[in-house]
Amino acid sequence: MTLGVAPGSASDGTPGSDNGGGVATDDTAGGQIPLSGHSRFVQRLRRRYAAELALLPPGVPTHDALRTAYQALHARYDVPSALRVLRQLVMERLAVLDCDLQAPLQDITSAVTELAEFALDAACVHACGELDALHGAPLTPEGTRAQLWVVGMGKLGARELNVSSDIDLVYVYDQDGETAGNAEGRNRISNHEYFAKAVKAVFGLIGDVTEHGFVFRVDLALRPNGNSGPPAVSLGALEDYFQVQGREWERFAWMKSRVVAPRSCIDDGSAQALRAAVLPFVFRRYLDYAVFDALRVLHRQIREHAARRAAGRPERSNDVKLSRGGIREIEFTVQLLQVVRGGQFPELRTRPTLQALQRLAAAGLMSEETARSFEAAYVFLRRVEHRIQYLDDQQTHVLPLGCSDDEDDSDLAWIARSMGYADCCPFLHELDGHREFVAEEFDKLLGGGATECRSCAGPRGSKAPPDLETILEQLPAQLQQRVHGWCRSPRVMALRDDARHRLSRLIARTGQWLNEGRVSEEAALRMADWIEPLLRRESYLALLWERPAVHERLLRVLGAARWPARYLIQHPGVIDELASDGLLRERFAAADFERELEHRKRSLTITGEADDETLLNLLRRAHHAELFRTLARDVEGVLTVEEVADELSALADTTLRVTARWCWERLKQRHREDPLFAILGYGKLGGKELGYGSDLDIVFVYEDEDERAPDAYAAYVRKIINWLSTNTAEGDLFEIDTALRPNGSSGLLVTTFRAYDDYQQRRGSNTAWTWEHQAMTRARFVVGLESLRPRFDAVREAVITAPRDVAALRREIVAMREKVRAAHPVRAGRFDLKHSPGGMVDAEFAVQFLVLSQSGAHPELVPNVGNIALLRRAEAAGLLPAGAGEAAASAYRELRRMQHHARLNEEPTSVPQDHLAAERAAILALWKHVFG
Repeated sequence: MTLGVAPGSASDGTPGSDNGGGVATDDTAGGQIPLSGHSRFVQRLRRRYAAELALLPPGVPTHDALRTAYQALHARYDVPSALRVLRQLVMERLAVLDCDLQAPLQDITSAVTELAEFALDAACVHACGELDALHGAPLTPEGTRAQLWVVGMGKLGARELNVSSDIDLVYVYDQDGETAGNAEGRNRISNHEYFAKAVKAVFGLIGDVTEHGFVFRVDLALRPNGNSGPPAVSLGALEDYFQVQGREWERFAWMKSRVVAPRSCIDDGSAQALRAAVLPFVFRRYLDYAVFDALRVLHRQIREHAARRAAGRPERSNDVKLSRGGIREIEFTVQLLQVVRGGQFPELRTRPTLQALQRLAAAGLMSEETARSFEAAYVFLRRVEHRIQYLDDQQTHVLPLGCSDDEDDSDLAWIARSMGYADCCPFLHELDGHREFVAEEFDKLLGGGATECRSCAGPRGSKAPPDLETILEQLPAQLQQRVHGWCRSPRVMALRDDARHRLSRLIARTGQWLNEGRVSEEAALRMADWIEPLLRRESYLALLWERPAVHERLLRVLGAARWPARYLIQHPGVIDELASDGLLRERFAAADFERELEHRKRSLTITGEADDETLLNLLRRAHHAELFRTLARDVEGVLTVEEVADELSALADTTLRVTARWCWERLKQRHREDPLFAILGYGKLGGKELGYGSDLDIVFVYEDEDERAPDAYAAYVRKIINWLSTNTAEGDLFEIDTALRPNGSSGLLVTTFRAYDDYQQRRGSNTAWTWEHQAMTRARFVVGLESLRPRFDAVREAVITAPRDVAALRREIVAMREKVRAAHPVRAGRFDLKHSPGGMVDAEFAVQFLVLSQSGAHPELVPNVGNIALLRRAEAAGLLPAGAGEAAASAYRELRRMQHHARLNEEPTSVPQDHLAAERAAILALWKHVFG
């Protein structure tokens, strides 16, 4: 139902009034008085504006209700007075809704925000109308009207104003120029002067105190250069300020920024131009842990200010906003996580605190339980804040003193009752519980690594940070030599002081862990190799310092193999994945990966950022992060080689599916809503045996009779290949190999499914070779039109089970094996895991021969289940001697495992000839039995 009170009834505050159903009352003084009646501010309003209260329509004040009331008031008062009286009517209504009817917090904050937006719009229209009459309209060089944007910051921008909020404003105009002049063509002034006058006029209309009070207190301190800056700044000057002078704490302020007036600029979309300047300033492309120190300093200043205010005034120490565990610490916690990750996770770029908490939990940056607790604390503290302010309409957040058993009429007792508590004790207990939780979580977040390292001062430590030279003696010889080279390095000397201090602290902490035996010296040296080219990206130093767990896990990953270090240099942003508590126990979930990508794409679309380059980088960041998660689980020994291949293959499948969908959506030649198209996987992709850095062997087919189809699908395939293989600032995704398409490199990039079927089944003059049928044993349908999946499976089965001259097939496959061997010579005295006799290729060719020659009689060989399973099936079918298939399967698994780890460590995939004798013998025995 609609919350509200009938004008002149519940809101008059007199004993015996008709309170309506469900209205909370206070009978401690002997009468049934609505709880809102305790407020001295509400009492004054009801006495002063009894005749006007009925002008505000019932219910939660909305824009339309405000307009109706304002029009009625404007008939009685001038503009400034009408706006002020409107504010008083809204405040009285909100006290009733909040205290008597227990309205949701959002109803209250959105109503105050609506009032601010309405008042600012009315003030802008009035001020600009008067200025236009004097100076003419402000014009751009093109002759159109220059626009003034009133930018709401903080709680106004987030639509979270409290009932006694000031409003933080920044005034921006779009272009410099000159006004048109008055009716006689005189009194021209610059746009800069015009908008400075407009700001002054709006301030007077909204902020001046008159006999009716004010509409809102106005604070302009957040504008560029603060109180010393011009009252209004051009968009170009604002962009220059962000690039040259913008400070870290200002990014938090601008994160909640929003054009709130005039309404005409919002309705016509012109105000969106501001967002293009703000987004790159607030949200950085890389993970941004450098903001921790900035927020730490800002928060310390706020706490020190609160402490000074409370000195000698103990009642001021109980501030629900600024004291420990207060509203500000919730806001800081949320904003910090948003700023750190918002560059990479556009769905986090939301202004309201409660909505941001939900999104942080959905993104896995905060547990669901923690987010719910923060939400409960935030709602509780904001409702308490409102009750404090209802008392006397003062901009205060300090709980009143006094609540003993004989003081039932005290302000604190009233706050407790209006919050639904019988008396003060349970209320204060609940308050303390929320604040303690918030304070603990906030301290955990901003605690950094200080307590983790005894040899260096943390962010809040009193000890000065060490320099590199002073920690050299703590380090082992090789690491000491590397760090000594940094001491006079121009790259290190060019770092800002705070970044150089972080580097010193990181090396000191690494040295401490080396001495404790927690990490290896090889890992520390690889970390030095990794850090050196990234020194200019100071945020990575900040990340490692702020997150000791990430620092230690990074060292373990680097110590396990060389390839991860190279991968991390190419994609440094992925190290934040090491912070995940569930990293080692989780597995890749294709549905979650795809859903998150779509969610981020929607967020980018909403903000107007979803161009091709941004989406290319979004795909790459997501893929690199997920690949690194698999890599971390791999080097920690959580996954087997087969499980690694399964995860990487599933990741490739999902990346192909998303890329194909997005490319079709953005294809200019698109002639239907959904493509009648499929991607077929061969080789390691087809066999689900992908490794790190594997290319993708794929074939594209379509089934579409539209005459536009050939050109459309040709353009579509080129776009897909481009999206997958192009190098952007975030790297690439895959190398694409289409050589297995019909007619190879001389064939079309994409063919009709009928042509593909004819080619594979040797219908017509142009047909597949034997080696292409070998490849079909490992082919599979990957993504695309589902009706093509069973038809592809039928083609594959027909090819595999077709009658063949077994002797001729044997000769062709042996000849092909010799060609492959000749192309990969092996040094004498070495055994190459893949190409030497008895290596992996021998096992693979043997399986392919068995499948092509025997699956007609043995259908259990048809499914694409991988070489190991097929060897076991062949033995079970009697095609191999007892034990031979199992021995070859075990040998093949071991060779794959060794090849995998050799590549991870960037070592040769060959070993001395006398190594792996049993495995080599098992595969040679397989070869001999199959090929003689």
